[in-house]
Amino acid sequence: MTDAYDLADAARTETPRFGDERATLTGFLDHQRDTFAMKCAGLTTEQLRARPLLPSTLSLLGLARHLAEIERSWFRNTLADEACPGFWKHPDGSFADFDVDDADPDEAFTRWRRECAHARELVAAAPSLDVPGYLRPSGEQSWSLRWILVHMIEEYARHNGHADLLRERLDGRTGE
Repeated sequence: MTDAYDLADAARTETPRFGDERATLTGFLDHQRDTFAMKCAGLTTEQLRARPLLPSTLSLLGLARHLAEIERSWFRNTLADEACPGFWKHPDGSFADFDVDDADPDEAFTRWRRECAHARELVAAAPSLDVPGYLRPSGEQSWSLRWILVHMIEEYARHNGHADLLRERLDGRTGE
């Protein structure tokens, strides 16, 4: 067990009941991030790598890697226009997020935490929620920071549902 994913005592971010739009959106996103961390807390490397919903390739470690990629893609690449290539790729360039047989949980959760922290910095520095982010390299499509935050909340909520099912199959734990 390592500190990167052994978060059994971690508390979730409270969602603001009153606040401006940015505080509400970032509060809900952090709540979803914390929920995912709780789903992974206290598990062994083998449990994190396990694919208990065969034939699906879903695993909690694969989800952690995928969420690190999503954070990187939307915040670094799209919002900040940083040239940051994907973390886990096959030689042909396709994503390998869910190829976790030999994956290192410490690396995945450290990278995920780092991407979440960097995303928070980028969001805090943005002058408004209307700041555009662009699909690179073409720049043909754009999204507002507001849209990106709402999309990220949706992304985490969907994957937290997957994490609920995975965790229940692994050790019977259910809950928020």
